Amino acid sequence: MPNPNPLDPWEPMNRGTTQFNEGVDAMLLKPVATVYQKHVPPIVRTGVSNFFGNVSDVWSFVNSALQLHLQDAADNFARVQTNTVWGVFGLFDVASDLNIERHREDFGQTLGRWGMGSGPYLVLPLLGPSTLRDTVALPIDWKGDLVRYIDPVSARNATSVLRATHLRASLLRATNVLDEAALDKYSFTRDSHLQRRRALIYDQDDPRREVPPALPEDDDRSQVTPNPSGAPGRAPAAGQPAPAAGQPAPAPAR
Repeated sequence: MPNPNPLDPWEPMNRGTTQFNEGVDAMLLKPVATVYQKHVPPIVRTGVSNFFGNVSDVWSFVNSALQLHLQDAADNFARVQTNTVWGVFGLFDVASDLNIERHREDFGQTLGRWGMGSGPYLVLPLLGPSTLRDTVALPIDWKGDLVRYIDPVSARNATSVLRATHLRASLLRATNVLDEAALDKYSFTRDSHLQRRRALIYDQDDPRREVPPALPEDDDRSQVTPNPSGAPGRAPAAGQPAPAAGQPAPAPAR
């Protein structure tokens, strides 16, 4: 029996959870997202994306401040003010037109910023790829998600469903590419996710941070791609079109 990957000691369990997530995605999430993408006009989908991006900028501002990234915090605060007032509660991304940069942050990144290690890789049911540290941070991220405070409950649930559907629809093309390209989607997704989280936490232009250790020799994949499941993933920041178990891995904005 081969030695377990030190970054993924729970691989058998994680692979089982991944299969469950992919099954839910194939039966429910992907079909719904496909209908949404096909029948909802692009201008409406753009407004939905802008709205949830504006919601997530609030929590990103908090985490930027907690990490003492004062310029990032100022940018995120300015984005929220600009898009909420001039962008009609975030439906229009006026801040980007004004070249105000978005810095996506979550509490897992904040814990990493202050020295907490990522711990083992972990795949969560429905939520997808994570790590032990990011899983511990999830309850705090949920508390910082403004969607959770929408009242009545029916409107809150409808908003949450819309966010998950929009996120999955935005990942349709990326997950199709991954399905065709990856020989072992699980390993490819795991390595991509871990590299992406390191990139988000360790900014090499920040002298206060150490360069993260390299992956083990057998983990030589350098590309950043989404995971194969379409279930909503960790996303980061609250409200962010982040999270799905099919989440693409963009380079962090700094």
